[in-house]
Amino acid sequence: MTALLATDEVHLARAVELAQRGRGNVSPNPQVGAVVVRDGERLGEGYHAWFGGPHAERAALAAVAQAGHDPAGATMYVSLEPCCHEGKTPPCTDAIVAAGIGRVVVASDDPTEHASGRGLGILRDEGIEVAVADGELAARARRLNQAFRKHSRTGRPWILFKSAMTLDGKVATRTGDSKWISGEDSRHQAHRWRAECDAVAVGIGTALADDPLLTARVDGVSRQPRRVVFDSEGRLPLGSQLVRGAAELPVTVVVSRAASRHATDALELAGVDVIVAVGENEPARVRSALESLGSAGVTSILLEGGPHLAGAFFDAGEVDEMRLFLAPVVLGGASARDPLEGQGAERIADATRALSLDVERTGADVLVRARLREW
Repeated sequence: MTALLATDEVHLARAVELAQRGRGNVSPNPQVGAVVVRDGERLGEGYHAWFGGPHAERAALAAVAQAGHDPAGATMYVSLEPCCHEGKTPPCTDAIVAAGIGRVVVASDDPTEHASGRGLGILRDEGIEVAVADGELAARARRLNQAFRKHSRTGRPWILFKSAMTLDGKVATRTGDSKWISGEDSRHQAHRWRAECDAVAVGIGTALADDPLLTARVDGVSRQPRRVVFDSEGRLPLGSQLVRGAAELPVTVVVSRAASRHATDALELAGVDVIVAVGENEPARVRSALESLGSAGVTSILLEGGPHLAGAFFDAGEVDEMRLFLAPVVLGGASARDPLEGQGAERIADATRALSLDVERTGADVLVRARLREW
């Protein structure tokens, strides 16, 4: 790590800010922003805007050229280590070297096996000065790409668990009624998260009770998430909205070996992707399913429950962040549903503790964000 000047931090923070503009549009690639500066003047800036499109470094250099500037000798600030491998676009290290950039300042590393440290090494070998940030700015850049980082390291998707609950921690009445605990503003926010994730997942209980679409119904959505139903016996009805829409929007049903061949064949014939999860218990089958989904390119999942499935994900140790809406409602009742089932921890000392908590208002509700793991 290298100590940065105050001006470095200003420009690098701008690169991190730009990177966020690609949220929901670049997966499975990371969100990246870049700024080119010389003598305190920003010559151009850019970000990775869509999957398969120009990377941030090339977008920034194109902006420099369009403005009529020469980038030779300038400093490039990048939110993520520049790539050095051939993918859908050529290596960004080649473009940086060809442009004559004299210094590169990076906010965070690229954890992928074919990249980690190699891009910076190539730049140093070409005589380019390299500096890597530390501290809060580096942490912000890493947090921006948690899905990319987890998927790169484990092959499994990053999991965001969302739930809406009453002040006394209930997500449904004893009869299963849960519409609507949270307010309209909170539900709109949840749809935005669907648009930002590769997939949204529910259990078969939720699918049978609600017959949901699981689409992101907000303005400006460039793609819809894959809809995933954890359905051990393959009970998802062929007449459900999910199955009827599978030809237009992808649907995956995760079954166990207990599912009948007849049921899985019928789902596949209707256009549904079927994954057979293996393992001796539900947490093991969750991990098995996530490995299959990760292999298919799913890097992030919004887990919407219900409580049984959410508990299995927690028992599997696969929930990375929680976002909980607390509504100004008290339900009561010993049989009302809790947000999590499963085995859970036997002692407080064994409980999962959040790394950070953030609280904000969404309409009449309170939103609590808790990061459980850092990748």
